[in-house]
Amino acid sequence: MTKLTDTQLILLSTAAGRSDSSLLPPPDTVGAQGASLRKAVATLVKRGLATEITVMEPAQEWRREDDRRIGVAITDTGRAAIFVGAAAEPPATASASPAPGKPASKIALVVALLQRADGASLAELVEATGWLPHATRAALSGLRKKGHVVAKDRRDDSACYRIAADA
Repeated sequence: MTKLTDTQLILLSTAAGRSDSSLLPPPDTVGAQGASLRKAVATLVKRGLATEITVMEPAQEWRREDDRRIGVAITDTGRAAIFVGAAAEPPATASASPAPGKPASKIALVVALLQRADGASLAELVEATGWLPHATRAALSGLRKKGHVVAKDRRDDSACYRIAADA
């Protein structure tokens, strides 16, 4: 299993939830950490968990080469690295069809759990996805950035998250 720092896990989890798969701009939970953020991204690129791509948005810029803005996006290897037990259960690909009634991806599973009337607790989401708690919270942040309204309530003695409707 690939050892990743918290910053690397958050960057990969957020990128996996973005439609453009970009690691940048970093989520608010990471912020602009300067040298440590650059080191985290450089390590992800070096290990093949992220790859450099051409971007148009200044906020997604990782570095510049002449007039070309270069950003960083998560790779399939990076997606597999954030899934605990990825060797036994690889992420869904376009050619693979999910079993009937089963969500096509873990993020789709999270959305389905959050759309239940009583939502889902962090423990339920962690158990269902196999992700670590901080990666699960990063996925919730990614859903918020995609426009989902994720509400946090209390159920018994624990926090419960839910989505009222897709935005």
